[in-house]
Amino acid sequence: STMQLTYYGHSCFAAIINGKHLLFDPFVSANEMAAAIDIHQIQADYILVSHAHSDHFLDCLSIALRTGAKVICSWEVHEWLQAKGVQNTQPMNVGGKCTFDDFTVKCTVAQHSSSFSDGSYGGHPMGFIIYAESQAFYYSGDTALTLDMQLIPRWAELSFAILPIGDHFTMGIRDAIHASQFVKTNKVVGVHFDTFEYIKIDHADAIRAFEKENIELILMNIGEMREV
Repeated sequence: STMQLTYYGHSCFAAIINGKHLLFDPFVSANEMAAAIDIHQIQADYILVSHAHSDHFLDCLSIALRTGAKVICSWEVHEWLQAKGVQNTQPMNVGGKCTFDDFTVKCTVAQHSSSFSDGSYGGHPMGFIIYAESQAFYYSGDTALTLDMQLIPRWAELSFAILPIGDHFTMGIRDAIHASQFVKTNKVVGVHFDTFEYIKIDHADAIRAFEKENIELILMNIGEMREV
C-alpha cells in the first residue's frame, strides 16, 4: 500500500493517514524556494516537530493556532508552545511511543542540536517512526549517521524512509545511503537539501549514488503531491 506525501520544501512535508493530515517540521514562510506555497492553505490535524531550530519550527505556532492541530514534540517544545497559547500538544521524548486515533508514533534518537531562535534549549532532537494501518515509515529528523539506526528494524518494517541528504548540518549522500541500509529500506525520500547555499546538491549524482546501492532516492518538487 502507498502513502500520499506532499512536499513543502526543506524538511517540511505532509502525510495523509486515514484522511488525517500529518505535517512535519513546518518551515515555509521564510523559505524563498517555497514562495509559491500559501501557508494559510496548509492543512494539519497533527504537527510533528523533530527539533526547535527555526528551519523546522518557524511556522508551527501559526499553523497550530489556525488549525488546532495536535503538536507532537519534545517536552521543551511543548512547554514553549503552551506558553504561547497552544493547548493541543503531546509531549514526548526519545524512546517514547504513543498511539493516536489513526497512527502510532515512536520517537527515535537523532544526533544533532536543538535550540529555539532566542538560543534557549529546545530539548533533545528526535526522529519518528510512524506506524499506520499496515505499514510504517521513518523520518529521521536532522541527524548524523548513527549506529542507533540499526535498532529501527527491530521496531518496524519500513515502507520507506525520509532522510536529510544535504550535508554540512546533517548526513550527506554517502551517510544517508548507509542510514538506508541500517534501517533496511530501499526507498528514500530526500529532504534538507538545496534550501541554503551550504546544502545545495547535484540531484542526478545523488540519485545515481543511491541507485548503485539498489536504493530509490525520491527528490520531490516543492508543492508536489505523490504516492510513495
